[in-house]
Amino acid sequence: MQSRDPLESLNQQQREAATHGTGESAGDTRPLLVIAGAGSGKTNTLAHRVANLIRHGADPQRMMLLTFSRRAAQEMERRVGGVLQQALGLQGTQSLPNLPWSGTFHSIGARLLREYAPRIGLEENFTIHDRGDSEDLMGLVRHEIGFSETKKRFPLKGTCLGIYSRVLNTRDPLSLVLQNTYPWCTQWEDELKKLFGAYVEAKQQQNVLDYDDLLAFWADMMAEPALAEEVGARFDHLLVDEYQDTNKLQAEIILGMKPTGQGVTVVGDDAQSIYSFRGATVRNILDFPRQFTQEARIVTLERNYRSTQPILEASNAVIAQARERHAKDLYTDKVSSQKAQLVLVPDEAQQARWVADQVLRQREAGAVLKSQSVLFRASHHSAALELELARRNIPFVKFGGLKFLEASHIKDLLAVLRFAQNPRSRMAGFRVAQLVPGVGAATATRLLDAMGEASDPHVALQGFEPPAQAKEDWAPLASLFAKLNDAELAWPADMELAKAWYQPHLERLHEDAQVRKLDLDQLARLAAGYGSRERFLTELTLDPPEVTSDQSGPPLRDEDYLILSTIHSAKGQEWKAVHVLNCVDGCIPSDMATGTTEELEEERRLLYVAMTRAKEQLHLLVPQRFYISQQASGGDKHVYAGRTRFISEAMLAAFEQVCWPDAPSLSAASAQPQAPVLQVRSRARSMWK
Repeated sequence: MQSRDPLESLNQQQREAATHGTGESAGDTRPLLVIAGAGSGKTNTLAHRVANLIRHGADPQRMMLLTFSRRAAQEMERRVGGVLQQALGLQGTQSLPNLPWSGTFHSIGARLLREYAPRIGLEENFTIHDRGDSEDLMGLVRHEIGFSETKKRFPLKGTCLGIYSRVLNTRDPLSLVLQNTYPWCTQWEDELKKLFGAYVEAKQQQNVLDYDDLLAFWADMMAEPALAEEVGARFDHLLVDEYQDTNKLQAEIILGMKPTGQGVTVVGDDAQSIYSFRGATVRNILDFPRQFTQEARIVTLERNYRSTQPILEASNAVIAQARERHAKDLYTDKVSSQKAQLVLVPDEAQQARWVADQVLRQREAGAVLKSQSVLFRASHHSAALELELARRNIPFVKFGGLKFLEASHIKDLLAVLRFAQNPRSRMAGFRVAQLVPGVGAATATRLLDAMGEASDPHVALQGFEPPAQAKEDWAPLASLFAKLNDAELAWPADMELAKAWYQPHLERLHEDAQVRKLDLDQLARLAAGYGSRERFLTELTLDPPEVTSDQSGPPLRDEDYLILSTIHSAKGQEWKAVHVLNCVDGCIPSDMATGTTEELEEERRLLYVAMTRAKEQLHLLVPQRFYISQQASGGDKHVYAGRTRFISEAMLAAFEQVCWPDAPSLSAASAQPQAPVLQVRSRARSMWK
């Protein structure tokens, strides 16, 4: 059977991106920048590019594909396989080439650091702290060096970690980060330097790395010419998805591996760069064409497959005002007479009522709740709506809340496995020891000190004498760690042993133990998909699941539910109908993000991202007044708001303007006044006669 052209489904611009350097453009070694507008088939184009390279002789073992989530990497592999199956005429039973170096920046970084550990001064069996563990360690160090007892309030551990992380990821000096992002902490610059030095020492003593180390150490490797050349030579092609979300460290890594740019493909959209709070910089994608020894080729994807033309016209109008951008004008074949709506409402309570009414109206018209979403700039903006939805018994799921690994019972079980993997990890050991009744912070510290001083920490744990009241419960823990340290134990038996030990503690600590047990069962199922304890702990830390059952209530209570999400969490998603709350100055843009031109430009891109999530209906809500929290004075107040500055008078032609409650009926009523029921003036005069 003759195979079809695997690129026949692509439009002209997508085909140009997929075939760069092959076929008619063979010999073109320039780096490739694909500017992929919202809904333009970015993932499909990148998958076809990878498949096309393989068809033309590229070795999948020598391709590095960097994404921003493990799920994105898996989806990419699935799509590449589908394209190759069609192109090569393979049967379903025939094996397809896999992409062993496909994953997130952090997971690929962790693999390379383990592989090169002896040559860069690391121990191969390092463990990786998630954000919560890193905060706890920062807090512990902060306390140990006396900064929790200062006369003036020293920044909290989360703020300290945020400052530290931003310095590493932006490559900006501490003084500049404090001045621009944490101005209330500038007085503590010298103390923060001391704290961060002690934090680094603590990590090294415990043989742990945090998220930032995975990129910083990889970038340090690529700054060493011999190592950079060796690692770069292992890969013929380096492809990066969502390039607008990269930070300076990640750009340094790519440039270090491929200084000429040959074999480099990056895909992204500068108009969707909205993660500067994580250290990402739009400059990476704006400056990419001139970063290498060869100037890059740029291919722009402008045909949109998601939204109707009126929605695109409104979205294009908003982003066209951007101060600096890669020019593009999205278009589609999806015609519609329904424009994006600007809905003027009196206040937040009426905004919530309007959204609830609209959601139910759409449901009655056949649109399931899951096909509709409500987006907002900050998580607390949905408070009034959540109350209204609960009152009307409309089920919803909110994204941006508690994550799977932040649940205490999940952290407990993972701490057991982390402590077994790395017995010098004080954060894991501190948590595990105190799960035993009768063991407090002082005893846990005594245990960890003994293990830290011992040549073999496992022997120290087995010989440890707990307090008398804890002896009976201590014995099962010591027995568990003896088993977990057995070299013959085959993964995932470790998980089952740890679960069995933790079960009575779960029931003792939590009233809803049966619900939480479902999470532990889910964790065990995830564990079965990994080849080793080390691999499981690394991957789970770097790409955690999102939802916990104790957050969402009884499992499968509702088969349909409305989506509530912050705009940041909604990126990459799409819905039939999208409602955007609080499209007013002070919310979009946030009043906390108008200090610089760069911040204001990112807020414009944030509104653009929200608008381009909509497929058929887009409603931008404009409450005339809303509450703001006055943290300084300790009270709240009403403020009157104007329409977001990102939608000017000149753009209003691209929108349908709606006033609710219904403006026409109000004006009609006022045009035909009824006879007064009461003559108050006459009554007032008669009182004094």
